[in-house]
Amino acid sequence: MLESSCALASQDSPFEKALSDLGNSDQIVGLAAAVVRDGKVAMVKTYGHRETGNVDKVNPDTIFRIASLSKAFAAAVAVQLEQEDRLSLSDPAIASNPSFQLKGHSQARSASLEHVLSHRLSLPPYAYDNLLEANIAPEKILSEMRKVQPICAVGTCYAYQNVGFNMIASAIEIADKKSYAESVQSRIFTPLNMEGASFGKNNLMKGDNWAHSYRRRPNERWSAVNVKEPYYDVPAAGGINANVIDMSKWLLAQMGHHQEVLSQIALNRLHTPQVPTARESRRVKFMHHVNNTHYGLGWRIYDYAGSKVINHSGSVEGYGAQIAFLPEKGVGLILLTNSKTRDFWRILPKFLDQELGLEDDFCKTENQLC
Repeated sequence: MLESSCALASQDSPFEKALSDLGNSDQIVGLAAAVVRDGKVAMVKTYGHRETGNVDKVNPDTIFRIASLSKAFAAAVAVQLEQEDRLSLSDPAIASNPSFQLKGHSQARSASLEHVLSHRLSLPPYAYDNLLEANIAPEKILSEMRKVQPICAVGTCYAYQNVGFNMIASAIEIADKKSYAESVQSRIFTPLNMEGASFGKNNLMKGDNWAHSYRRRPNERWSAVNVKEPYYDVPAAGGINANVIDMSKWLLAQMGHHQEVLSQIALNRLHTPQVPTARESRRVKFMHHVNNTHYGLGWRIYDYAGSKVINHSGSVEGYGAQIAFLPEKGVGLILLTNSKTRDFWRILPKFLDQELGLEDDFCKTENQLC
């Protein structure tokens, strides 16, 4: 009887079972997932609907907001420009963002673009996101930063930012002599053939095949969340829309399979830890195998049961997004949803546990996976 149960269970891996269980449940509206392995897209699966009460299902071309996964695109373009000697990440952020102020004039002048990309601006976490959500212009918010009490000296500690992070967009515009969106389009989207990728609310909603966002309280129905402008106003921090196919191409580039776009030197620059992130370690304590966490340039780096995981997550107005890969294994995962649900964030650890062969997610009986 046990042998029969194992044979049946082995048809679906723990990760695939968790993915399909969530995708086919009422705990989510829509979901798209992709696995890349050994330089190829090994799996694409979609579940649910773009809109509740709608017969139109999520498909591989359905567009989602990717929220803070946008940060890695900004970092990539900045590093490209640095390699071309068109900017230096040691340049002061204030040189391209003259409205930026911190408490103490010298503090603002000591903040570099590298500090911007690694969230080391001395500001408290998510500084003045509330003003952004109140539709205050980001340039105005930067000048208000002088009123914020620093939590450390610039460059010495980590605290996640959105408005502050977006300062890299102005530096890119000056160095590349075009708008930030045009730089990302010409340097990333076009060469990687990311045909569905775009910036802004209008481009998200331009066609029919986009995922409307939802949230709900326990024991209630899903309710639609209006797509708002504020985080699109900081495009380097959270302005990109994309589908799961686009993001698979981006993931392959980050894993070194498009050296014509991102060289290994650039990737090493992006993925090198810059600062420990104790707050992140506490936030992901449900991922029991995370030993410590760091931030690089637009990327998070975890020690996961002794293996390096390069990753990022994003969440805004009912959308959720995750990207992660194991460089030593040559495998990675993309997850996109239009639903605010805790269950979405439980899929990645299942994937990592499976790929790393961790015992608590495996049942082994006579060398069979159960």
